[in-house]
Amino acid sequence: MKQKAYAAAGVDIDLGNKVKATLPQLLASTHRREVLGKVGGFGGLFQLDLKKYREPVLVSSVDGVGTKLKIAFAMDQHDTIGADLVNHCVNDIAVLGAEPLFFLDYLGTGKLEPHVFTEIIKGFARACAENKCALIGGETAQMPGFYQKGEYDVSGTIVGVVEKSRMLNGRKTVKRGDVVIGIESSGLHTNGYSLGRKIFFEQLKLKISSRIPGSKLTLGAELLKVHVSYGPLVQKLVAKFNPVHAPRTTHHVRAFAHITGGGFVDNIPRVLPKSLDVVIRKGSWDMLPIFKIIETQSGVPDEELYQVFNMGIGMVTIVSADQAEAVLKFIRAQKHQAWLIGEVVKGKGEARVV
Repeated sequence: MKQKAYAAAGVDIDLGNKVKATLPQLLASTHRREVLGKVGGFGGLFQLDLKKYREPVLVSSVDGVGTKLKIAFAMDQHDTIGADLVNHCVNDIAVLGAEPLFFLDYLGTGKLEPHVFTEIIKGFARACAENKCALIGGETAQMPGFYQKGEYDVSGTIVGVVEKSRMLNGRKTVKRGDVVIGIESSGLHTNGYSLGRKIFFEQLKLKISSRIPGSKLTLGAELLKVHVSYGPLVQKLVAKFNPVHAPRTTHHVRAFAHITGGGFVDNIPRVLPKSLDVVIRKGSWDMLPIFKIIETQSGVPDEELYQVFNMGIGMVTIVSADQAEAVLKFIRAQKHQAWLIGEVVKGKGEARVV
């Protein structure tokens, strides 16, 4: 049978349709009762249950995975990238107290490889199911000549909801004397990989298969560790320490900051009043082996490291001092390691690492 002209030009529509035919089974685990219709329509349908909210506020975020993809290409392992993206987006809206509702993904590639497509979507589906977030649609674009052979890019959009009166706003609630609790990351998460790859592969001359001190995993496996989702933990913390009918001024959990691109220095100020600073104390948490290597062998000044990497802390929460130990105990009981890492002081809306 003669090859179709579009396929000969590098875009195989029939292959794309065949691969996408497996989507209903892959996405079944992400289904929520509010989802209408089936995947494959021109738009995903989601009917918000308005009976659950007095004043629902929709919260959205969009992101990509960045050059962490280069590690996935080198390892030929593609089942974690989708989960990285979902969890990152969940965390971005969780800091406002939002519950994730649905997710949309985008995958762009030069040539569609069925096994790679399936692995990526499995990652999306697994993380969406774990976060109780419906995967209701997406776009797969075949663009020959646009990407290098064997490479692709992914991005995703999440939409969640929060009751307006329950929305977290640190700029109104954070007080002088509050304390900062840091919650452990799994590794680099999805930020700092351009610098990280330069440090490990160019400067230190390590390989994907190299073993790093203090870890049982190869460097490649360490760098591909999945971005932690803090969404369920945030929901539990808010429910326990910010009583529904109590005035906002009495809430003990004041704010959360997702430590992504910009590290401590750029992310924490996003939830601070302009009259207050946060002081983060180095050495107050158990640093993961991969960050110890970055800190001791990269030659990059600490000032920059704490602005590029999460340095082992993926999320911080600012809480009232009198409930700090209770919050810390609760977080650890949810199987997340956490430490008291700083405090809120008089200032001008900045975060300092000392």
